[in-house]
Amino acid sequence: MGVVLALLAALAYGVCDFIGGVASRRTTPWPVAFLAGVGGTVGAVALAVAASGSPSAVDLAWGGLAGLGTGAGSAFLYRGFSVGRIGVVAPVSAVGAALLPLVVGVGLGDRPGALAWLGIALALPGIWLVARIPEAPGAGSRRSGLADGVLAGAGFGLLFAAMGQVREDAGSWPLVACQGAGAVTIAVLAVLLGGSVRVTARTEWWGFVSGLLAAAAVLAFQLATQVGTLTVAAVLTSLYPAVTVLLAALALRERVFGAQTAGLLLSGAAVALIAAG
Repeated sequence: MGVVLALLAALAYGVCDFIGGVASRRTTPWPVAFLAGVGGTVGAVALAVAASGSPSAVDLAWGGLAGLGTGAGSAFLYRGFSVGRIGVVAPVSAVGAALLPLVVGVGLGDRPGALAWLGIALALPGIWLVARIPEAPGAGSRRSGLADGVLAGAGFGLLFAAMGQVREDAGSWPLVACQGAGAVTIAVLAVLLGGSVRVTARTEWWGFVSGLLAAAAVLAFQLATQVGTLTVAAVLTSLYPAVTVLLAALALRERVFGAQTAGLLLSGAAVALIAAG
């Protein structure tokens, strides 16, 4: 069940990124990102009201820390896309999102089986390859964006590692803390990085829909860590770029490059091995 929940989280994140990415292409990214945070908060509140739970102050603190991670991750990811090379920023951030909780999980005592470890070993290069986008001609003058990719990956890794510490009976209020803190973090960092979250176009409201999906993704990931391990849940959830790539190919007729095809195959093999392990 933990594997299924983690894959559902990857699916929701992949669709979320697709919607947010398409909306950002048609306008500016910061309002889309901020509205995603707002939508995620609204969705999280609805879940918290509908479901029972008794979070402690520590659970809420973990949720708030996760929110700082998701907000910072989004901010540096968008900045990296705007000033750096997408082909560097995207894979570095995706692999970073898997590595930090992987290290934390092992440090806290996660001990996946041999097949699961083999799957993890295949998943990391799979994530890198599927998220890697060849640069268009004339992009050579752009800086790499490596630092932004590392910071974004650290942010998303913090999100996964922190949400993995929330107790099973805490309910969804830590998710509210996560999404609310994420929206505030995005707004603050947007200003510090020279952007604006002011909504100026209807297209930007697709970010709100993206945020609802993001809240569902975090919830699925949280549940996956409660019935499984943080290590496996984080790696499987970090396969979300595969979903985004496939949606772009199907809906936008975007080309899937050879390296991405190899990454998709490695990702599929990784899922099978982790599920078997």
